[in-house]
Amino acid sequence: MLAMNLPNKLTVVRLGLTAVFVAAMLLPAEGIVRSVMPLGKTVALVVFIVASLTDWLDGWIARRHRLETAFGTLLDPLADKVLVVAAFICLIEQPAVRHQPAAGPLVQGWMVLLIVAREFLVTGMRLVAREKGAVLRAERLGKHKTFAQMFTIIVLVAGLAAREDWNCLGWDCQQFDLMFAKLALGLMTLVVVLTVGSGIAYLVKNRQLVFEHA
Repeated sequence: MLAMNLPNKLTVVRLGLTAVFVAAMLLPAEGIVRSVMPLGKTVALVVFIVASLTDWLDGWIARRHRLETAFGTLLDPLADKVLVVAAFICLIEQPAVRHQPAAGPLVQGWMVLLIVAREFLVTGMRLVAREKGAVLRAERLGKHKTFAQMFTIIVLVAGLAAREDWNCLGWDCQQFDLMFAKLALGLMTLVVVLTVGSGIAYLVKNRQLVFEHA
């Protein structure tokens, strides 16, 4: 790691922060670790925001100081996807209603499956294009998708922190759970639409390159 430039070090740090985020999100309600770090969801929120900032910062530094490397080109988007996918998987583990697992998860598994499938599709297309000497650039709809995903994760983790660490911010927790579940469904529906839509648009635009000689 000492031989890496600063942007690549930040990328590796982001992978490490992802592990910390997952641990904070999935801490059991009881146990020694919880007694040491009682505000697990709050910690997860702060870690995710810091990790997201490193994503912006490493790209800005690399472009400004011309520090792009093959290692960074490979690892940076991978670290981004690992962070986002890990966050959505952790959200599947969170109940829509606190202390009532029978109410179902805060985020539905099929939604996360579509998000992961889209990322695999686009990553695979980029690998095929690279073998043919082409570069597939990010589309505007894809950038909207990325913003919607990051925004949704931050809002949902912040909601979990408010619910579990800060006693629903003084609201009636039953009403808070109801509103929070509806907000989560609305945001995730938007994310799924943008994710699937951007994946289809990406496939259609680059179909000739990808499916040539198929």
